[in-house]
Amino acid sequence: MQDYAKLWLGYTPKKNNRGCAELRKIRLSGAPESDRIVGNAVRELRNGFKEMLDLDPQIEYGPVGTGIAAKCGADLQERETYSIAIENDVLSIEGKSATAILYGAFDVLRTIACEQSVTEVYAAKKTVRPSNPLRMLNHWDNMDGSIERGYSGESFFYVNNEIVINERTEYYARLIASIGINAVVINNVNVKQAASYMITDRYFDKLAQLGEIFAGYGIGLYLCLNYASTIEIGGLDSADPLDANVIAWWKEKMAEVFARIPTLKGFLVKADSEGRPGPFTYGRTQADGANMLADIVADYNAIIIWRCFVYNCRQDWRDKKTDRARAGYDNFMPMDGDYHDNVILQIKNGPMDFQIREPISPLLGGMKKTNQMLEVQIAQEYTGHQIDVCYLIPEFKEILGFQTYCSETDDTVADIISGKTFGSRYSGIAAVTNTGNDFNWTGNYLAGANLFGFGRLAMDTGLSAEQIAEEFVRMTISDDDEVVKEIVGILLPSREIYERYTSPLGIGWMVQPATHYGCSVDGYEYDRWGTYHRADHLGIGVDRTDKGTGYAFQYNEPNASIYNDPQKCPDELVLFFHHLPYTHVLHSGKTVIQHIYDTHFEGYAQAQELAARWDALQGKVDDAIFENVKERFARQLVNAREWCDQVNSYFFRKSGIPDEKGREIW
Repeated sequence: MQDYAKLWLGYTPKKNNRGCAELRKIRLSGAPESDRIVGNAVRELRNGFKEMLDLDPQIEYGPVGTGIAAKCGADLQERETYSIAIENDVLSIEGKSATAILYGAFDVLRTIACEQSVTEVYAAKKTVRPSNPLRMLNHWDNMDGSIERGYSGESFFYVNNEIVINERTEYYARLIASIGINAVVINNVNVKQAASYMITDRYFDKLAQLGEIFAGYGIGLYLCLNYASTIEIGGLDSADPLDANVIAWWKEKMAEVFARIPTLKGFLVKADSEGRPGPFTYGRTQADGANMLADIVADYNAIIIWRCFVYNCRQDWRDKKTDRARAGYDNFMPMDGDYHDNVILQIKNGPMDFQIREPISPLLGGMKKTNQMLEVQIAQEYTGHQIDVCYLIPEFKEILGFQTYCSETDDTVADIISGKTFGSRYSGIAAVTNTGNDFNWTGNYLAGANLFGFGRLAMDTGLSAEQIAEEFVRMTISDDDEVVKEIVGILLPSREIYERYTSPLGIGWMVQPATHYGCSVDGYEYDRWGTYHRADHLGIGVDRTDKGTGYAFQYNEPNASIYNDPQKCPDELVLFFHHLPYTHVLHSGKTVIQHIYDTHFEGYAQAQELAARWDALQGKVDDAIFENVKERFARQLVNAREWCDQVNSYFFRKSGIPDEKGREIW
């Protein structure tokens, strides 16, 4: 028996083939029949048609063409573009690479799985060009089998410091290729212990094998690199990027690595953050460190992805001028243009750390001469640990649609990371993934919507959150129209509901230290991490205006002036930028304190409503799925009540201002 769920590749029988039976054959054009990716596409089509429609399609092959060899930027997007059309009862899938044909095959199978009419969907030629060149999943898996910020069991890549390759490995490659993922980083950015030796003979054979599996589905293999490898495994006493001995060591090491792992596409590096060594240790710039490695791997047509999560983690809570939110911009903006062509800066969506609500990082739209990619998190570190349902695709849509005013046109985050705005050689989007070895991959079946949704949105940023949710439900849980409507109705508002019963008005944090699940209003208030809400008996919030830390003016105008003025700043971010009295009146017409009371009571009540809607689906969805989600909702309601009661009680005791509606506050 398979020890993992098939999720959206279940290929269950469909009630209505709606035109598929009339198709005489499927023609694949653009890549040779002998290509292993094409072979995987054919197997997928045969399996899907057999399982869903009880049909055995005839496969034929059209012209191969010259294709596009380039592996970056707009060329990569063009290479992965596919077209699908139906003419004379022949379904034609055409692309300029084998990967494009694979994506086209999955498009057809998704259409069938969602009970859409193939003849209608493809009556006029459908062409899909990926919105982003790189569409990446970042695993935070450790080689001992644990996963940092993982909420779905243990790693399916590692057990006891060994790499595991089995049936599930290839199924995972199929699963993520089906939603358009073309790059995977398989180990934690905090590289330590055995993971430091992934660039040694100890792991080369297994990594080469793993890379081949991924390559068969058009997925590039990336590793996280220990920046201090020269010291920890190389026997040197320095990791100075300008040291000749350090450079020589890396040149020799990279020659060995790429010879032994031929499918390797590059490295992700975290340096000078949270205790990790980096260029700053030696008085060098981040560009010095990134460029040293990039120049070496350029010989192998590889790239360096350099994380911008660099900040002073030893902030004194008494210091109101130092601001962690400023750190990314302060550390990287002065070096805009200094990074070499095969370096990508990976920028978190916000300036802090994946909160349920924070402003967009000002680096996105600030830097104009540097390759950049967006980093989001689908592992629900601060958004419910895959216990609380929190569908994140609406948030990602907001991030992608944010107008940065970095140019007169094409100035949204989506434009920038697509490479469109600045003509970037490399760009894209990455997500810290939420998978583990739990049977259903993501702990909570509904959390699978974030994995599915990220891939679909990365591939096509024009899709709506509702459309993605409906596809996920139909392909994974049920294709009954009423069930689909109910579950989509649970998913779509869940992010705003989670926000209501947790952190108000953009303040963020207030979580249990270390675990980051559950309420602790002052949990980080006096901590070194710089995550403060500054609440006192008069008001709450952090002054990031020109009179405070000045963070607001890291944005382009008019965003800077809007954020700097509490009368213009959006309510949902106002406490991120301003310290305000509890009696301050918001755009909504409510005071800050009444907003806190109302949203927390409302959020808890709405979480109860979501749970009740799920309960009403008993007998209408698979029993195992129903029980899994029901158990998670039970825990979510405990969590939501604690947030509601603790936050309201805390601010009532701080302010002394009662709830104008007279509800019980402890």
